[in-house]
Amino acid sequence: MAKSPPWTREELILAFNLYLKLPFGKMHKGNAAVINLSNLLGSDRRSPSSVAIRLTNFASVDPYHQKRGVKGMDGGYKQVKPIWDEFVNNQEDLVFESERILARLQHKSLEELHPELTFDLANLQGEVRERLVKTRVNQNVFRQMILKTYKGTCAISGINVPELLVAGHIVPWSENVKERLNPENGICLSNLYDRAYERGLICISTDYKLLISNHLKEQSKEEYYQSYFGLLENKPIRLPVEYLPKREFLEYRLERFIR
Repeated sequence: MAKSPPWTREELILAFNLYLKLPFGKMHKGNAAVINLSNLLGSDRRSPSSVAIRLTNFASVDPYHQKRGVKGMDGGYKQVKPIWDEFVNNQEDLVFESERILARLQHKSLEELHPELTFDLANLQGEVRERLVKTRVNQNVFRQMILKTYKGTCAISGINVPELLVAGHIVPWSENVKERLNPENGICLSNLYDRAYERGLICISTDYKLLISNHLKEQSKEEYYQSYFGLLENKPIRLPVEYLPKREFLEYRLERFIR
């Protein structure tokens, strides 16, 4: 059997793109997403098994999985480490590049790959349009990452309807460029709780319990309050299967939380 050619940078970036979106337990050759990527790269060039191995290689350089004892072969580790380092140092550019490559290989535009962009882009042109496309594409990938880690379930309410879920940022998007796409800076919330979190009406403690502001407690006599907030106060949130919210990010938000 002929030896497979070395993986190109584009191929590695696409494997990394899938790694961000796929739960660790599903990184195997029988998974439909793995098979789809194999077909996209050319199954005669990259079999589902080889794609699955590369995904495992990425897990071996991910500090979260390293702590769990996940290891890969030395050769694969060395191939994927530069891509991982690039992500760490420049998350937004690498994720956006990976989505552009994905769209090109599927013979689609970014707008076709991300149809939710259409509304935002109405009447925009030039650099303003390009910046917004990049932001929205990256936010959509981040959402996929966070819904993956929380198994598509709101950390507070348990709602598991994707259309009602948001990938909320612990440190807001606008306040820390470097950590915008860090899964440890995300939390899966339904629209109601995401809005309340962003407005400082609720917060999450460093031991992962729900806190409620005094301002919101002023509504405690309202019928909705006990059902949606009161009963949940000081209750632990549902934790992700990967990438616990980072303590320093929770502390950052807590420092700005007005009880």
